Amino acid sequence: MAYPVGVGRGRPDHRPARDRAAARLRHPRRAGCRSAAERVVAPGGGAGRRARARPDRRPGHLRGDGGAAGGGQPRRPRSAPAGTRHLRHPPDHGRADGRRPGVRAGGAVVRTLLVTNDFPPRPGGIQRFVHNLAVRRPAGSLVVYSSTWDGAAKFDAEQPFEVVRADTGMLLPTPAVARRAAELARAYECDTVWFGAAAPLGLLAAGLRRRAGITRALAQTHGHEAGWAALPGARTLLRRIGDGVDVVTYLGEYVRQRLDPVLGDRTELRHLAPGVDTQAYHPGVDGGEVRRRYGLSDRPVIVCVSRLVPRKGQDALIRALPAVRRRVPDVALLIVGGGPYADRLRRLAGDLPVHFTGSVPWPDLPAHYAAGDVYAMPCRTRRRGLDVEGFGIVFLEASAVGLPVVAGDSGGSPDAVRDGETGYLVDGRDLVALTDRLVTLLTDRELAARLGAAGRAWVESTWRWEVQVSVWGA
Repeated sequence: MAYPVGVGRGRPDHRPARDRAAARLRHPRRAGCRSAAERVVAPGGGAGRRARARPDRRPGHLRGDGGAAGGGQPRRPRSAPAGTRHLRHPPDHGRADGRRPGVRAGGAVVRTLLVTNDFPPRPGGIQRFVHNLAVRRPAGSLVVYSSTWDGAAKFDAEQPFEVVRADTGMLLPTPAVARRAAELARAYECDTVWFGAAAPLGLLAAGLRRRAGITRALAQTHGHEAGWAALPGARTLLRRIGDGVDVVTYLGEYVRQRLDPVLGDRTELRHLAPGVDTQAYHPGVDGGEVRRRYGLSDRPVIVCVSRLVPRKGQDALIRALPAVRRRVPDVALLIVGGGPYADRLRRLAGDLPVHFTGSVPWPDLPAHYAAGDVYAMPCRTRRRGLDVEGFGIVFLEASAVGLPVVAGDSGGSPDAVRDGETGYLVDGRDLVALTDRLVTLLTDRELAARLGAAGRAWVESTWRWEVQVSVWGA
């Protein structure tokens, strides 16, 4: 039998009950031994023990059934008055009582269970967003329950919090996932559950209140929910999630306007957008090595950093390139990222000076931005609004490096680009307008430098993680 370090057979274990319970979840058990939750769901019924915390082990302010001590089930706070409810707050931040986030009255740490499929090393902007919030939580205040991914063990070992992986590529709101989440919440004595993406895992919230005594539930949205709000079935799903959680976050005004009619007063909406690491993304980043790698030398370069999917508009950049070359003969296009659209884009590019990097590790992204003279991603709304850009953190990352940007006027991209100040918004399907803006920025270096500098200043004043956290009350 394997024992946690410092604990052996016959040796008293003086660790707090919470830590002993957590260790049982992390370390292997003797063959044939099962947890309480496993005994409940074992074939044939087993011992039939209830897989919920004993009433006498719950926090003192909760009854055994998860209701408030004053009676009834836990109530969500009422929505803030009109004009004040759409605030910038992250999970567990900006508390009305003035306490630091993640801290109870008296200084005890509030523990949060993060339940998410969107977590590194799985690649993607949402994954980076969730992780950046997670690493800024107070020490000892977070445990993560996530699906697995290649390289997860190495990544998890480097994190400042506990990560528990399910042996699956996707968590769904099934009874098994609900039981495991409740088991973790009880073992770590979590007060709060945070869903890295509202749908579909936010459906677990109500059960976690009953099973584990969770008193606060928060769910992030990432833009695609704006399209779901237009579909009857998905609208019902969002309403159910809103009924079970206290807070649903939104990236920007576009998403808020679409979620608000669906959720109404059912739950509180709070602004929560990603920040930019201005220590990594800054105008001094050297893109020379990337230029040399792809033989770009001193050529004018349009760079697009994004996942390769139709919505992002890389095909429009390729289609516009011949017209741009007639006015800027040496121009090249650098497409950074991987995705299902890659083969089609390569065929479309043919013999044009288009360079594909494939997927790039996060630490190398700033240098790839810096290899360009102009950043462009002419995103467009597809499928009658179901496939839409929710925000566009790539525009802010490009601005942080000092590049002027050209963005498709789609969904939430106007939240990340100041038209005429940090770059330009264009119709992602209008190749003439796209060409004109690209040529203008490639040939008018003074204008390009001015827009790039304005973008950098805007990111520093508004979008740095440090600024975001201070606004949230961290």
